[in-house]
Amino acid sequence: MTEADIRPSHRQRLALVYIRQSSLTQVENNTESTRRQYALAIRARELGWPEERLEVIDQDLGLSGASTHLRDGFQHLTAEVALGHAGIILSLEASRLARSSADWHRLIELCAVTHTLIADADGLYNPADFNDRLLLGLKATLSEAELHTLRVRLLEGIRSKAARGELRLQLPVGLVWGEQEGEILLDPDEEVARALRNVFERFAVLGSVRRVWLWFLEHELPFPSRQHNRELRWLPPSYHTLAKVLSHPAYAGAYVYGRTRTECYLDKHGQLRKRVRKLPQAQWRVLIPNHHQGYIDWQTFEANRARIDSNIRPVPNAAGGSVREGSALLQGLGMCGHCGRRLLTHYRGKNNSPNYHCQGPRQMAGRGHYCLSIGGLQIDRAVAAKVLEVVRDSGAEAARLALQQAGGEREAVLQQKRLAVERAQYEETRAERAYNAVDPENRRVARVREREWEQSMAQLEEASSDLQLAESQQPRELDAEEEAALLAWSEDLPQAWEAPTTTMRDRKELLRTLLDEVVLTAPREATEARIRMVWRSGQFTDLSVPRPPRKPRAVLRTSEDTVELVRKLAALYPDGLIAGVLNRQGRRTARGLRFNQARVANLRRSWKIACYRPPEHAPDGEVVNVRQAAERLGVAPSTIHRMLNEGFLAGEQVTPGAPWKIRLTREVRERFVAETPPGYVPMIDATARLGVSRPTVLEWIRRGKLDAVTICKGRRRGLRIRLPANNQPSLFEGDQEREEASCKESSPAVKEPIRPSDA
Repeated sequence: MTEADIRPSHRQRLALVYIRQSSLTQVENNTESTRRQYALAIRARELGWPEERLEVIDQDLGLSGASTHLRDGFQHLTAEVALGHAGIILSLEASRLARSSADWHRLIELCAVTHTLIADADGLYNPADFNDRLLLGLKATLSEAELHTLRVRLLEGIRSKAARGELRLQLPVGLVWGEQEGEILLDPDEEVARALRNVFERFAVLGSVRRVWLWFLEHELPFPSRQHNRELRWLPPSYHTLAKVLSHPAYAGAYVYGRTRTECYLDKHGQLRKRVRKLPQAQWRVLIPNHHQGYIDWQTFEANRARIDSNIRPVPNAAGGSVREGSALLQGLGMCGHCGRRLLTHYRGKNNSPNYHCQGPRQMAGRGHYCLSIGGLQIDRAVAAKVLEVVRDSGAEAARLALQQAGGEREAVLQQKRLAVERAQYEETRAERAYNAVDPENRRVARVREREWEQSMAQLEEASSDLQLAESQQPRELDAEEEAALLAWSEDLPQAWEAPTTTMRDRKELLRTLLDEVVLTAPREATEARIRMVWRSGQFTDLSVPRPPRKPRAVLRTSEDTVELVRKLAALYPDGLIAGVLNRQGRRTARGLRFNQARVANLRRSWKIACYRPPEHAPDGEVVNVRQAAERLGVAPSTIHRMLNEGFLAGEQVTPGAPWKIRLTREVRERFVAETPPGYVPMIDATARLGVSRPTVLEWIRRGKLDAVTICKGRRRGLRIRLPANNQPSLFEGDQEREEASCKESSPAVKEPIRPSDA
């Protein structure tokens, strides 16, 4: 396609100049390429596009063209083409627009649909034309092949140099590159080297990354940090920092390359992302042991890494794991003699006594019988006694080593603090020289140098005070007599073992120093447990420990009257309500606990008592308790209780403390009214007209020979009685009947309802 083929409709749309560089380094260094891309705007003007319809897209400077992710400029360009706003796209070459053939062909298809032209350094193309589109596709393929070729050449060159140990990678703190090819040296800064040696020396003694980290924090020792070849800084160490130091092979004198692998994946939004995977040692691309001088040797490095792995991720069914603070002496050392699995530890009882158990192959989903379960007190005592017997003659030597170790630890702390003071003195001297070298007339620079000098002096004062404090807190050295007394006392190892200052962690560390594992075998029917102690030397010692006889479990039973009461209540009430009744009566479970819904349900299941089920067809009337009856009848709950006690209201109570069950029928509701009906008189008028006492009137009402209602509202609430028409007491039974009525007994738990008369 030539310039003559450009139509006026193309020039009426935008001319888009796309500019991109793959990285910020190229933007900074390859300035000529960037200048050539900006010059494409001049070519657009030569092709006939006016200035107002010219747009330069340079948002993607410093971004890779491997994908469209995060390339806002390319996405904007694609949107303009899809909307038909673009007449021509100008780029230096096809690789500037996209390195991916998929992105490039998608753009070509959009340009073909919207009749958008494409121009590069070689010519002008119309994607709607088959030949031009074929040529553009070929250019995209060549661009992708070029990228692949460049990447392969660079990677092979890097790998070839790394295979010789000469590729200059970023070294961890404490190591620096030398002048010769591939030469790696220890950091000449003595303070940095001392800090790293403290890490490896403390780990050899403590055996745990966490305890080394706590040791640094306890003594307030900073640790050097240098990231991306920046200035060295001294900061409080973190756990992960010390873990990386102990697991980095460069500190063991090895040159390594290819310890990680970069993988691509699609996130939940469909975007292409990358992640870094750590590879096992067998898959490292380059590993050259003894390449340079290290802080430790390769054997020590492998032993340290194995110890860290066993602390963090113990091998399944094998002894190991980090030392804990619990009282179980064989934690991490005990093995099951039946199935070979590692014993687990649990504590029980008021004194948290240690116990060992093995779930074994018969445990499925947490159910089944333990392969082994045994108390740990006698086991721990037998193992400790045997260990003390074996090392009985080594107490004096151990005491000497402990004194040397304690002295070495104190000296390591003091040495690092002294080096920190030297560093602070150097920084203060350098700041002073910089301040003195400033022209006094240049006050802007002088003020900055003065602040730096003051800060360095403050840091020197702080480091000096830390050193003085550490020196003042150091214990004095033992004289000859005290050292001799200590050595004499150390010959009695059992006393040192039982001393209050000896922690369980110390005892476990001693056992792990001498033993590989302790195998326990304790069949359920056996009267003794067999112990096999496997020593570090490969030898083993067998012990037997008698097992205490099993005590028969006491049979706990709930009282029979409580069970019988639950049997009665279960037919009427749910479990939660039954628990409240039992608690109000002061009843307790077989273990002396208060009842709740779950315990009542367990009691029912144990005695095969059916649970409460509401009747399918309820009888006439609503069954309510006292509070509900008071609300529905419009009286106080105390009135309901009084009427229940006097027999004016029918109610049922299975046992004292159980809720009342009152059935509100239509007849009961009609006896509670708001106003006095015609023909009804108060109690005082009824007794006067009938010539009898109040109890006699009440008894006649209970027996249904008098009609009565209860007034619920108003100031004069209470009973209203309807008298007979002739108002004569001869209508009723005589004195004999009155005497029988006064002596009649009524049930305390079940009250008969008041029945209206048949008048």
